[in-house]
Amino acid sequence: MKICVLPGDGIGPEITAEAVRVLKALDLKFEMEEAPVGGAGYRTKGHPLPEATLKLAKEADAVLFGAVGDFSLDTLPRELRPEQAILGLRKELNLFANFRPAMVYPELVHASTLKPEVVAGLDILIIRELTGDIYFGKPRGIHTLANGEREGFDTMRYSESEIRRVAHVGFQAAMKRNKRLCSVDKANVLDTMQLWREVVTAVGKEYPEVELTHQYVDNAAMQLLKNPKQFDVIVTGNMFGDILSDEASMLTGSIGMLPSASLNEKNFGLYEPIHGSAPDIAGKNIANPLATILSAAMMLRYSFGLGEPADRIEAAVKRVLAKGVRTGDIAESGMKAVGTKEMGDAVLAAL
Repeated sequence: MKICVLPGDGIGPEITAEAVRVLKALDLKFEMEEAPVGGAGYRTKGHPLPEATLKLAKEADAVLFGAVGDFSLDTLPRELRPEQAILGLRKELNLFANFRPAMVYPELVHASTLKPEVVAGLDILIIRELTGDIYFGKPRGIHTLANGEREGFDTMRYSESEIRRVAHVGFQAAMKRNKRLCSVDKANVLDTMQLWREVVTAVGKEYPEVELTHQYVDNAAMQLLKNPKQFDVIVTGNMFGDILSDEASMLTGSIGMLPSASLNEKNFGLYEPIHGSAPDIAGKNIANPLATILSAAMMLRYSFGLGEPADRIEAAVKRVLAKGVRTGDIAESGMKAVGTKEMGDAVLAAL
C-alpha cells in the first residue's frame, strides 16, 4: 500500500507527522513517500503543485494531506498561491465526492458553543461535490468596464452527470446509515440549483428506502444551529458544502476534530483535516492532530478496505478523550492542555 504524504504548510507538517506515527504503529505494510505542496512546493519548486508531487500522488494508492496556506505568499498571482495545490489535486485526481463527518464525542459535549442537549449524540455526514460549481466554473476573472470600474465575476455551473454521480454517493451513504438524505440547494433563485434539485429527485427514485428531503442553503445553515440532529446525511454543491461543513465543525467543539475524505469513482482518496494551515500557531506544538489521525483512519477504511485497523484508531481516540487528554482547542476551563506530539503519544499508548 503506497501512501503519498503531503504535509504542506503551517501546522501541516506537525499534525501529519503524528498521523504517520499512528499508521506506522499498526501491523501493516505501508510504503510512504513525502513531497512538498502548497507554499512549501512554491518555495522549493516554484509551483504550489510541482509536477513531481502530482506524479507521486497519481502513482500512490492514497494521499495523506496536511494543510496549505501561507499568508506571506498571498500577493502571488492566483495560480501560484498555495491554495491552488489542493484545488489542482482535486481536479487532476477527479476527487469529486468529499465526505465530512461531524460527530460529537460524549466527552466534548461541553466544548461546543451550543447547549449540550442540542449537540449530544450528534452524528452527521456531509457529502460535498468537489470538482464543479463556482470554484471551477468558467468564465471567471476580473476585468475593467468601459467606465473604468473593475468588475469581478465567477460562474456557477453543474452538468446533469456531475450532479447525478454525487447524488448516488449521497444515497448510498444514507443506505449505510439511517436512510435519510437532505439535499441542500438554492433552487428558489439559481437556475443551476433548480437543475440540482431536479436531478437529485430523479436519482432518489432509485433508492425508495431513503427518505429524501430538500432545504435551501440559508435555511440549512439555520437548522444546523437550531436542530442539527434532524440531519443524517447532507448532500450539496461545492460552495455550499464548503460553508456548511465548516459550520458543522463548530457543533463538535473544534474544527481540529473533523477529518475528511475526498474520493473518486475508484475509491482513490485524498485524506485531510478540514481545518487550514494556522500559520499563527505553526511550530509551537499546540495544534490538535486528532482530525489528521482520524483522516488516516478514514483512509484505511475507504481506500484500503481495512475496517478493523480503522476502528482501532477511532477507538484509541475515544479512549484518549475519555481519559481527559486535551489539546488547547478542546480543553475546558481548568484543564491542562497537552501539545501536538503529546496528543500523538497518548493515541499511540491507547493503541
